[in-house]
Order: sequence, then C-alpha cells, then structure tokens
Amino acid sequence: MGPLIPHLQHDLSLSHAAVGLLTTLPLLAFGLGSFGASRLAARFGMARVLLLSMVLLTVGELVRPFPAPFYLFTGTLLVGAAIAVNNVLLPAVVKESFPARLGVLTGLYLATMHLMASLASGLSVPMAESWGLGWEGALRCWALLAFVAALLWIPPARRAPITTSPESTRRTLPWRSALAWQVTLFMGLQSFFFYCMITWIPALAQDRGFSATTAGWILFVFLLAQLPLLFITPVLAERRPHQQSLALAAGLLTIAGVVGFMIGKGVVLWSAAILAGAGAGMGFSLAMTLFPLRTRTPLRAADLSAMAQAIGYLLAAVGPTAFGFLYDQTHRFATSLWMLLGITLLMLGFGVAASRPRFVD
Repeated sequence: MGPLIPHLQHDLSLSHAAVGLLTTLPLLAFGLGSFGASRLAARFGMARVLLLSMVLLTVGELVRPFPAPFYLFTGTLLVGAAIAVNNVLLPAVVKESFPARLGVLTGLYLATMHLMASLASGLSVPMAESWGLGWEGALRCWALLAFVAALLWIPPARRAPITTSPESTRRTLPWRSALAWQVTLFMGLQSFFFYCMITWIPALAQDRGFSATTAGWILFVFLLAQLPLLFITPVLAERRPHQQSLALAAGLLTIAGVVGFMIGKGVVLWSAAILAGAGAGMGFSLAMTLFPLRTRTPLRAADLSAMAQAIGYLLAAVGPTAFGFLYDQTHRFATSLWMLLGITLLMLGFGVAASRPRFVD
C-alpha cells in the first residue's frame, strides 16, 4: 500500500498523521493479533485457523478500497490481524508437516513471502495508473491470491481433528522461560532495525546528496540483499547443533551496515545498504527458524512464535517513530544512527544467547 499513499491522500483527504497511523496499524495488528493465534490453533487445529485467517484476509482486501477512511482503516486492520495469525502458525506448520526438511521449507516460504511483497510494491502503481484500475482496483486485486489460498486450505481443514483436551484449552505462552525471552528480544530488535531502515533509508540517502530516485534504488538494494539470506540461513541453521555463528554473522553484518550509514557517502552508502540488508535478512530468517528449533512440539513452536512476534512487532512499531523523534530533536541523523547501533549490539547479544542448543519447556 505504501506506493499508493499519494493517491489515498488525494482521494480520501488523509492527513499526514492519518497516513502515519495507517502504516503503523499493520504492525500493531501483527503484535496484538499474535497473542491468541496459538490458543486458537490448539483448540481448533492449525489448518482450520489458517483457513479462517485467509478468509479474513480476503474480506479485508475487499473492504479497504471502499471510498471512505473508515473502510480503509477497518480493512487494513483485518488484513493485519489475518497476517498475524499466518506469521505465528506457519513455523509450527512447517515443524509439524516437514520435520525432516524444516530448514528448506522455512527458507522457501520466507523467500517467497519477501519476493511477493516486493512484487506487490512494484506493481501497485502500474496497476493503478497504467492498467487503469485506480488505487481501489490495485488494492482489491490482491484479494484474488488470498481467495485462492483459502481454497487450498479447505481440504486439510476438513481433515484436521478438533482438539478438546485440557492441554489445548488451557495453553499459556512461555512467559517464565529465559530462553523464550531471548528469542523474543532477538525477534523484536531485528524487527526494530528492519522497520527503521525501510522507513528512513530514502531520507538518509537524500540527506547525503542522492536524488529521490537514487534513494529509492538504495532502498531496493537493501531489500534485494535480503533475498538469498532468507533462503540460505534456515537451511544452515537446521544442519547445526547450535546457531550461534549465524546469530553472530547477522549481528556483525547489521552493525557494519549501520556504521556505513554513519560515516559513508557515495559508494560507501551503497555498500552499507547491502551489508545492512544481508544482516536483516539473516536475522529475520534465523529468528523465524528458532521457533521450531527451540521447541519440541508444533504447538509449543506456535506458543513461542506467538510470544516472540507479539512482543517483537509491538517493539518494531516504536522503531521508526523513535528514529524520527531523535532526528527532530537534533536535525541530524547521527543521533538516530547511534541509537540504531545500540539496538544492533543488543540484537547480537540476544541472538547468540537464543541460539544455544536448548529447548523452551
């Protein structure tokens, strides 16, 4: 939806504050919607809950293009809630359905998710303008993919038994587990870093003398650099008894990227975008892979995923605002980047701790 925001502002008379809320709303929905996903999965089965989430996603995609801010915000909230459920349950589905190929399947779905998100961002404006669909049609087209996905989940949803055991109805998230908190904070801090980058790289690049068009390409390079790491990292993680070397590599790459943004201009800034993108891709895919690797059962993987993504995305929602607030106070990006450097150092520490060969029990 980001590339279509100028169209939305013009047609719906949205203020900049409303646009800020609109872009933050999915992150809040990711965080808040994650809390109940594992409990619903334990009660009704993961396949049934995923089918429901795809129906909810289809409805949200169809509702939000109606010509009124109420529908736009309501539809966006439904979309965010549906994606929150998908984010929580997919690692558990992979653990349940493909335990011998956990790394490959995790890498495959993460790379596919990233590629499709990039494709959607690139196609939104051409669909609205060149294809004559308008922003309403450009947003509504994606409901077709959600509808197809819902159809594909009907057979496994019909076969899945409904669980009614006391264990399934009285599940709690692993709040008292130190390991769960290490995974959660690693997830949250790498998300904080990622959303700061995608929000502020264009402004940072323009501040260093690049044109708006070139700044957009630097952001593209940051996103593109993630793609191979999203697939490779889970494969490598599954083959190791511990993943500390991967967490260390992800942390060092992100730190190098931040340092490059702090000191660099010209080609150094391009290099910083590549390093930061590689670190972000490695960090995100490792965090998602730790959910099944640090748990013994699919439902416990869903519990850990729910806790880590709920806290993680709520923390991530603070990131771009905090970055911008520090810039407003100093009128320089240096202070904001120093904050981000501290975040990446903490991310490295929690990532190494979470990657030790233990289980959340």
